[in-house]
Amino acid sequence: MPLTPGLLYLSASVLCSVTVAVLLKLARRYQVDVRQAIAMNYAVAALLCWAVLRPDPARLLAPQTPWLVLAALGVLLPSVFLAMAAALRHAGIVRSDAAQRLSLFIPLLAAFVLFGEPVGGRKLAAIVLAFSALFCLLRQPPRAQASGAGRPEDSRAMWVWPLAVWAGYGVIDILFKQVARTGTAFAGGLLLAFVLSGLLMLAYLLWRRVRWQARHLAAGVVLGLANFGNILTYVRAHQSLPEHPALVFASMNMGVITLGTLVGALAFREPLTRLNIAGIALALSSIVLMAPW
Repeated sequence: MPLTPGLLYLSASVLCSVTVAVLLKLARRYQVDVRQAIAMNYAVAALLCWAVLRPDPARLLAPQTPWLVLAALGVLLPSVFLAMAAALRHAGIVRSDAAQRLSLFIPLLAAFVLFGEPVGGRKLAAIVLAFSALFCLLRQPPRAQASGAGRPEDSRAMWVWPLAVWAGYGVIDILFKQVARTGTAFAGGLLLAFVLSGLLMLAYLLWRRVRWQARHLAAGVVLGLANFGNILTYVRAHQSLPEHPALVFASMNMGVITLGTLVGALAFREPLTRLNIAGIALALSSIVLMAPW
């Protein structure tokens, strides 16, 4: 397939998504306060959302604006960002990125359980593969078990934090779908979620009386650029390839898992067992089955 603008946007979105994971992974090495970086990230993302996506101010305060859902997003977005940072620290890029991408099956489960959507054979098989992949990915390698001897909290962290990422991003996806169902424009809903997330993080940091430092905030600027870049390029990819939603959906999720695996294994030398590798294969297979071909 020739290199089209849509595929360029898709590649950029995959790269931005993995870049966010790499930045959070490096935060501990360079002693960056992730909390300050995440707060600044939302300030940058909100400004870029306002400047680039141009939300309609009149629609931001419309009567149908789902403030309770947006408030929940304001709490969950920074919370899951912090969980992602912890998952990257304890479990690595490979498992954390895969867990995040497999979270797309939570809205599917919600559609079946809460909204009575009929269960098709292909979707059911995709769900089974996804849960099998999650089990395989969260099994820690022998080296981690050995190094965690006598420290059960380290062993728990290897699977607790990626599981929190999986559940958190899945619930966030459901909440954004609820925002869309109320008729709230995507740009406006995204802006309000960013602003609320940033304000809550700021309130938390002021309450904790953190010592603000420029380098933590500078890291947050880079994080915000990558975070918003991921969202923007993914939206642009869908707009550039309106007749190929399955290509965008599958390529984005498979691309992040594949690139995340390469970066984790080669750049950070994250140990993977055969069971973990099988989990990655199962995750990719589940995404292929899930895509609306």
